Amino acid sequence: MASTLQEQFDTEAQQKDASTLGMWIFLITEVMFFGGMFTAYTVYRRAYSDAFAVASSSLNVTIGAINTAVLLVSSFTMVMAVRAAQLGQRRTLILFLVATLIFGGIFLGVKAYEWNEKFEQHHVPGPSFHLEGVPQQSHAQLFFSLYFAMTGLHALHMVIGVGIISWLIWLARQGRFTAEYNTPVDIAGLYWHFVDIIWIFLFPLLYLIDRHLPK
Repeated sequence: MASTLQEQFDTEAQQKDASTLGMWIFLITEVMFFGGMFTAYTVYRRAYSDAFAVASSSLNVTIGAINTAVLLVSSFTMVMAVRAAQLGQRRTLILFLVATLIFGGIFLGVKAYEWNEKFEQHHVPGPSFHLEGVPQQSHAQLFFSLYFAMTGLHALHMVIGVGIISWLIWLARQGRFTAEYNTPVDIAGLYWHFVDIIWIFLFPLLYLIDRHLPK
């Protein structure tokens, strides 16, 4: 197998440490980005609590819970994939990467179904928007603007993650990973877990907190 050491590094360990540090720096910038959206949502929810509560109650908690479970399981399969890579277990690595890919696809499929449901119910901000039980429709539209922005951005990260996992499966089939070299799998695992954690915050924030049914 050809050396995987890039010319700018002295050792494999140094290369892995640099890659890991780079990913952590990237994830910190992502935390700040999502943090701004979380802050905006919190501020507006406090300002328009009644409208946001009714809008939140219109979301399908069952679908949200299913997707939460799917992502939790995908985190487990990703952990197992990383472990298999560290042990040089090629077939097991491919198996768990494929499982992670499948769960990622299920999440995106369920999310697409939920978004389509919102379109059919006219809960998408715009001229045709309408939500029963909210006097100020603009406040409810603000909720759904944030909902689509936050879940849409998360879904985009999921799509990128699915692409990365697909690439890893291709590399694994080529025998590119060994017990000595598995950095890409480890780095991808960090990214995947970050995306999962973001959803763990999105689910209660959007679906569960202070839900009020329309009177």
